[in-house]
Amino acid sequence: MVKEQTRYSRLANITKLINTKLELREVLQHVTTAISEEIVQCDSVGIYLPQGDGTFRGYVGKPETINGMTLDMHIIDTNRDLLAKEVIETQKTIYIPNTSLDKRPDTWAIEGFEIKSLLVLPISYEQELFGLVFLFDYGIPMNLTESEIQTVEAYVNMAAVAIRNANNLTHKENLIAEKQLLLDVTRNLSMCSTMQQGLDTCFYYIAKVLNNYNIGAHLLDPLAGKRIKPAKLSKDSDWSEEDWMRTHQRVKIDPENDRVFHEVIRTKKAIIIPDVSKDGRPNHEACRDFGIKGMYMFPLVSMGEVLGVIAVVNLGEKMMIYSEATIQLCQSIVEATASTLSNLLYMEKQEVIIEERTSEITFKNRELERVVAELQQLSREKELILNSAGEGIFGLDLQGNITFCNPAGEAMLGYGTKELIGRPAGVIFYGKDYEKEDEDGYGGRKWDKCHTDDVFYRKDNTSFPVEYVISSIKEGEKIVGDVVTFKDITQRKQMEEEIKYHAYFDSVTDLPNRVLLKDRLNQGIKYAQMNGGKVALLYLDLDRFKFINDTLGHTYGDLLLRDVAKRLVDSIPKSATVSRQGGDEFTIFLPNINSKKEILKVVNQVIASFAEPFYIKDNEVYIKTSIGISLFPDHGDTSETLIKNADTAMYKSKEISGNSYHFFSTGMDTRTFEIVKFENALYKALDQEELILYYQPQINYETNAIVGVEALLRWNHPTEGMVPPDEFIPIAEETGLIVPIGEWVLRNACMQIKEWHKKGFPQISVSVKLSVRQFEQNNLFNTVKNILKRTDLSPEFLHLEVTENQIIKNTDVTLRTMEQLKGLGISIAIDDFGTGYSSLGYLKNFPISTLKIDKSFVQDIIKDDDNAAITNTIITLAQNLNLNVIAEGVETKEQAEFLAARSCYLMQGYYFSRPMKAEDIAELYLSCGVN
Repeated sequence: MVKEQTRYSRLANITKLINTKLELREVLQHVTTAISEEIVQCDSVGIYLPQGDGTFRGYVGKPETINGMTLDMHIIDTNRDLLAKEVIETQKTIYIPNTSLDKRPDTWAIEGFEIKSLLVLPISYEQELFGLVFLFDYGIPMNLTESEIQTVEAYVNMAAVAIRNANNLTHKENLIAEKQLLLDVTRNLSMCSTMQQGLDTCFYYIAKVLNNYNIGAHLLDPLAGKRIKPAKLSKDSDWSEEDWMRTHQRVKIDPENDRVFHEVIRTKKAIIIPDVSKDGRPNHEACRDFGIKGMYMFPLVSMGEVLGVIAVVNLGEKMMIYSEATIQLCQSIVEATASTLSNLLYMEKQEVIIEERTSEITFKNRELERVVAELQQLSREKELILNSAGEGIFGLDLQGNITFCNPAGEAMLGYGTKELIGRPAGVIFYGKDYEKEDEDGYGGRKWDKCHTDDVFYRKDNTSFPVEYVISSIKEGEKIVGDVVTFKDITQRKQMEEEIKYHAYFDSVTDLPNRVLLKDRLNQGIKYAQMNGGKVALLYLDLDRFKFINDTLGHTYGDLLLRDVAKRLVDSIPKSATVSRQGGDEFTIFLPNINSKKEILKVVNQVIASFAEPFYIKDNEVYIKTSIGISLFPDHGDTSETLIKNADTAMYKSKEISGNSYHFFSTGMDTRTFEIVKFENALYKALDQEELILYYQPQINYETNAIVGVEALLRWNHPTEGMVPPDEFIPIAEETGLIVPIGEWVLRNACMQIKEWHKKGFPQISVSVKLSVRQFEQNNLFNTVKNILKRTDLSPEFLHLEVTENQIIKNTDVTLRTMEQLKGLGISIAIDDFGTGYSSLGYLKNFPISTLKIDKSFVQDIIKDDDNAAITNTIITLAQNLNLNVIAEGVETKEQAEFLAARSCYLMQGYYFSRPMKAEDIAELYLSCGVN
């Protein structure tokens, strides 16, 4: 008994450690220590974890050194060790009591360590293998019993939970951190107004990810034959920028003499070279000059064009090794930077062009004014036409009639030679007035002297944008008319529109980008604040998009994104905005929302749009989406907060496969303080004897006799008092504590029944509910069997209850375990029957003895005809299948009479008794009979 308690204490302690902040190595060291203390005849125990090359390397164990080799020097090669290979393939424990009779183990290890007996166990959970555990001796066989092997398996199961939890936590934390980092990168890049700022932002985040500050940017110079040129060095680099530039001038790196740069630019893919001395592609002379030991080269690609290369180099002796996820994160940072640099480059070029053209027009206007002044005494029409220099020029008299127009102007306006002469200026200005305002001959005009953003009209009434200047024609001090010089700026306007498009729209889908979304979202929030309204934001992520991209290629992926964008636009109200956030993520902004019903209508329309397959170049593809939803003002009052919270809710939706959605709720991304407090307290509850069992009588209404009790778990918290089961049972399920707690319930319930039997009380049974986690344990049968043996309780007095959903979750394993339990003589009941995945199939095929009618049907059995019909059907079904039937939640005499009238005599509920302590059951029901 002491040994069992010690083992239980070890298991509880390891369970506690799994759910603390300890490192995985520390938890697994506790597991190996527990095994070595439990199996004293074992000389060595070690945990081996899988490596990238398919082998398994020693991680923790006892002793730390064997034959002069530390544990991490031990490698399990499945090509040589057929025993390890079989354990991996079958995921079953293999015990070899005599290695001389078995050829599967690695003969080198058997002979080298003089191993006589060997136990190998898989560390697995839900068919996923996390590692191997080896137990062996040094010359004296271990002679392990089945019970000892099962004990080791229990400890190994704890190791599997620890590794799985560590992997899941690490993966989730990495995803959240990467997501937040990319949001920060995008936000900071969007605020950069120069290329230098953009590159500094890129360097900062790459250094943050790689912990390496030796980063430089090399850009392609389109004016120098696209030669690669050093552009910017991280300010935190080990070099100074002056030395860096000087060394580049000496080495003169370009794609023609450096194969690495050439390959990155040609393939548009990153190149990873951890050790340049072992790779023939780098320019080794340049590497020696710079002191480079390894390099990571990322291409700057925007809209299919290579802008340059971001180089991250290792100057130390220790080799740089990064995970694929880390490299992908850096690539995402570089891609975001490339898009920003492309926009900045384009805007800088256009500004230069505009400044040049504006300067040119200003210069020509000044020249023209000088010429006009010099030729005032000459024939103005002829001289101006001769000196038009390609711009359009026409003259006006004081009445606004055209007096001349040069050939360039006639061509731009669509008129023939001298066809404009005598016509009013309104045919060009489209009706704008040109009137005399005073009597001294001064012609007053209703427009300014210089115009940079206006339109002229052609003969066919079509318009085009122009810049024009009006200059007065004087004779002495008297104004006799005007001359108008103009230029067609259609091309410049088109370039400005293109710049505007790239700044606010996604080039792949033509949807608004994150910049335009943020602007519209900010406007929507301001309007809602002023009018007391609401807005909603839907954050969508495509499921399996990466798989399609990887298998069909990015070209197909872009086609799919365009089709998705079109369906989303067709699924939303006209007032809403669909935008692409990047990758396979979209958002839908819904302004002026009055109720959640409006939001759900859009959500359902979006989900329905994914019901039909997508057709991409004769490939049929099914895609689903996960949706997160945030509301203003419920979930935030800024655009950044709403986007972040909708994104968080989307990740909650991704936990359920395909077309699911969640509204954001407080605590969705972090557990609440109360949950953490209860979780920590629950770890101590077993050790500090805070858990207690209550019992509810099960009565035969026909004989008014007690036939059994149901064991119900309660937690008497030292400060909070009695904690309801629905508050702490889910926490125990989530953390895995339900396994040792469930075993404690089974053991104590059986001990109590046996104690009553010994006192001569009626031979009643006890019912115990099994959780999903307990039923998934591969040692459940042995656990129950050992408890019955230790408590000396006959199996007929133990009834185990499972739910319908547990039964169908893992049919083969469930059926095998239930048949083993039934073989011992244990009765199995279906709890809450009718509320789950009801199926006549499992009633026929599974070894079930009892159906428990759920209290939700019994509650309104008198008033609700549907509940009465369901209850009557369950009773009849049980009777036809020769099954016992018991009704839960009986609270009134009318309910009891209804059930008895249909031959359902076994009942439990408040009508008979609330759950009570064991001593109260004994006093009220066992020693004196039923009152």
